[in-house]
Amino acid sequence: MAKTILIGGFHAVLAALEDAHDKPFEVLLADRRDDARAQQVRDLAKAHGVRLRVTARSELDLKAPGLRHQGVLAYVPEKAFDAEDLLYRQAESSHLLLVLDGVQDPHNFGACLRTAEAAGVTAVIVPKDRSVGLTAVARKAAAGAAERVPLVAVTNLARTLTRLKALGYWITGLAGDADETIYDVDLTGPTVLVMGAEGEGMRRLTRESCDRVVKIPMYGKIESLNVSVAAAVCLYEALRQRRPRRGGKSGASGAIATSR
Repeated sequence: MAKTILIGGFHAVLAALEDAHDKPFEVLLADRRDDARAQQVRDLAKAHGVRLRVTARSELDLKAPGLRHQGVLAYVPEKAFDAEDLLYRQAESSHLLLVLDGVQDPHNFGACLRTAEAAGVTAVIVPKDRSVGLTAVARKAAAGAAERVPLVAVTNLARTLTRLKALGYWITGLAGDADETIYDVDLTGPTVLVMGAEGEGMRRLTRESCDRVVKIPMYGKIESLNVSVAAAVCLYEALRQRRPRRGGKSGASGAIATSR
């Protein structure tokens, strides 16, 4: 039998019912929820043949202690994306990957997934041994993105980056001591953006695997941004550069050297 995990909150549960390839096994709805979103859950569960159980909110509190579940929980299959199948194909110009090297805070992790989904990221990559993973809190913070954007956990992140580089990706890491800024480099074409852990940044081998390291310019007294904010800045700069321009052209303005 497939391993199941518990998710909570209307964004996450509705995303699982609407968009996930594997639908929930069961949805639990608080008996006092009788609003439009609760009805949407009921309708989708019925449409997809998912068992819906109405129960006391206290039971939901016991099943998901500490989670602001909003009166809805769901048991869903635990997804494990195959890196070989998803990542290790010839790079295409539209591919944009986000790497989170050791992010430990579930709120930051979930917020990064939410931005990644909004920016159309192909997949998010994390190391198996240094990541908070998809906890219930991370899923709640992701507001449904965890059910929509592929998340791949790899055993050796540096080796994964080296392999992606050989397939045609350009690896851009973020570090506060870099000389170039995120606005100085070309982020069109197959790109990997690497964010380090809160406080520590990228690990040494991860940084050495990057083609280039850039920073976000800081003009105030604060030295760095929250990792989820930094990820949003970088992803949307990549999205800005990739946006089609008038006349059908796309890409960053100006000529930027791309030799390794």
